[in-house]
Amino acid sequence: MIKIEVPQPDLTIVKKNAEGDTSEAAIARQYGFIDYHKIARDKGGIYMYYDAHDELMFVGKARKLRMRIRKSFEDAASPIKLYRDDVYKIEVCYVEDPMEREIYETYIINKFQSKYNIDKAFFR
Repeated sequence: MIKIEVPQPDLTIVKKNAEGDTSEAAIARQYGFIDYHKIARDKGGIYMYYDAHDELMFVGKARKLRMRIRKSFEDAASPIKLYRDDVYKIEVCYVEDPMEREIYETYIINKFQSKYNIDKAFFR
């Protein structure tokens, strides 16, 4: 039997919900997230989107995480385009090896039954 352990998130970004909140710097908000700059620019890994009830919505992988996560919220072809407003938390795990990223992504989708990953879901 193969033992896979889900890596602990290296970074968690949470949606800022107060429109008039002046405690943060005035940075362009995108669907409530202003902390994209904390994601490493040139690192690969996996990312997980959660809703406000801490349910896993979507899992993805990327060679360059920051660019891919931002594109999820900008792109018209994004798999979560209809659910962008529901994303409350983003967790990022840095994984440089492409094979490991693929394994972790598929494992997390099926272990935690991600709502909107339909191409790699074996539990449906």
